[in-house]
Amino acid sequence: MTPSTIELTPTPEDRRIARHAAAAIVLTVAEAAIPLPLPGVKPGLANIVTLVVLARWGWREAVWVSLLRVLAGSLLLGQFLAPGFFLSLSGAVASLLVLGIAVRLPKRWFGPVSQSILAAFAHIGAQLVVARLWLVPHDGVFYLLPVFALAAVVFGLVNGLIAARLLRELEARSSKGGAGATGEDVEK
Repeated sequence: MTPSTIELTPTPEDRRIARHAAAAIVLTVAEAAIPLPLPGVKPGLANIVTLVVLARWGWREAVWVSLLRVLAGSLLLGQFLAPGFFLSLSGAVASLLVLGIAVRLPKRWFGPVSQSILAAFAHIGAQLVVARLWLVPHDGVFYLLPVFALAAVVFGLVNGLIAARLLRELEARSSKGGAGATGEDVEK
């Protein structure tokens, strides 16, 4: 009796998601090396990748990239199933839900920058709720809200501006069809 094997053939979409998730994971690991002035206040550089994926390939792929980043990043950093993992996961899920709504808002007023700020607020809000319900059973955790809100505005703005610039550059490159433009750059 021979064991049965299942052969999985990755699609171009699978490969694209893997590449973007890998980029987000690299940014997550690099960010972990940055000294933090206050625990929990991070720039969220991997969210730039999520915003670009959201704009170019949609919410479904952004979800895959974000959740793979949280899972693999926590494994690489030795935080899988530790409190940091659940804080990161709750923040990612909340920001993805907000992004799912934000992409349906008028593009005239809601682009990568406003989406990034909204997602940053959702991320930190979910993390504070999880911290309050699980880790710090005292309402005093909410005294940190102004600091985290300021960080959400600053980092959400910076990440959104970077994502918007990357999207403009990718669009310009794909519209020219010249050097560096690939089939992946122009597909949507």
